[in-house]
Order: sequence, then structure tokens, then C-alpha cells
Amino acid sequence: MIRRARPEEAQALWQIRNLAIRAECRDAYGEEAVMAWTPDIMPTGYLRAISQNPFFVVDTPGFPVATGFLDIKAQSVEAIFTLPGHMGNGYASQIMRAIKAEASARGIAALTLSSTPNAMTFYQRHGFTLLRETYYPSALAGDLRCMDMQAHLTRLPPGAYK
Repeated sequence: MIRRARPEEAQALWQIRNLAIRAECRDAYGEEAVMAWTPDIMPTGYLRAISQNPFFVVDTPGFPVATGFLDIKAQSVEAIFTLPGHMGNGYASQIMRAIKAEASARGIAALTLSSTPNAMTFYQRHGFTLLRETYYPSALAGDLRCMDMQAHLTRLPPGAYK
């Protein structure tokens, strides 16, 4: 059910990202900012993220429904998104467990992330604590309010997320 993303499915994964943000972030950022933040044209950096990092996907029969990745260089959790209509089924939690296990197996002692205000409680349930409130400078949508968070990890053996 959970696997690594393939570069050839990047556009479909970008679409999951956009649909999740459009469904869940309007109250936090407003319609105009959300639409600016979710362009239909995928930036080249997204494909690079899939190719260069442990990028996880949860599949249901036939298609991916959730994504997320460990940014190895930044030692951070990135892009955990679930397709609307599939939210609430534990898919994002599966992604989080896979990211944490991968990070731990790589010897990473702590992970950081920048959360949207609406997702902060999800990350708190997964052991992240709030460090500070900041603003993420988005070239597309202006400054977006974010919650910088951190979690300390326990070292796990490789493949423990499976």
C-alpha cells in the first residue's frame, strides 16, 4: 500500500498536492492565495524532489491517494498531502511513519517541518512540537503563515516503515 514514488507519476502527485491544498487551506490563507499557490503547471523542482529524496506514496487499488517526502538535505518533512475524498483514512499517518522511519534509519536525530495552520494538530499527534510561528515567502502566493515544528526521533532499522 505504501511505496516510493516514480518520476513518471510526478504530475499526478502534483495534482494530489494541489487538490489537498485547495480543499483544506482556504480558511487559513484565503481563496486568492490558495489558487496562486497551486498552479496547474508543475515546477521542475517537484520532479527533482521525487528523484532525489525518499518520496512516499500510498496507493489504493489503481491510483495514488497520499504523498509525502523526507527532504534529506534539510532533514525535514515535506509535502504530506491526501487526495480529498480519501482524507481521514490514516494515509497521511502512514506517510509520516514511513518518513520518520527512513530518517531514523539514516541517522537523523530530529526532523523539522513548516506546517500550515490547519495541519498543525496532525503533526502534534505525530510527536512534533511548535517552535515558532513564521511566514513562508511564496513567490506565487505572497507570505504564507506557517508553524515551524520539530520532532526528535528514535533510531529504527532500515525498512521499519513497511
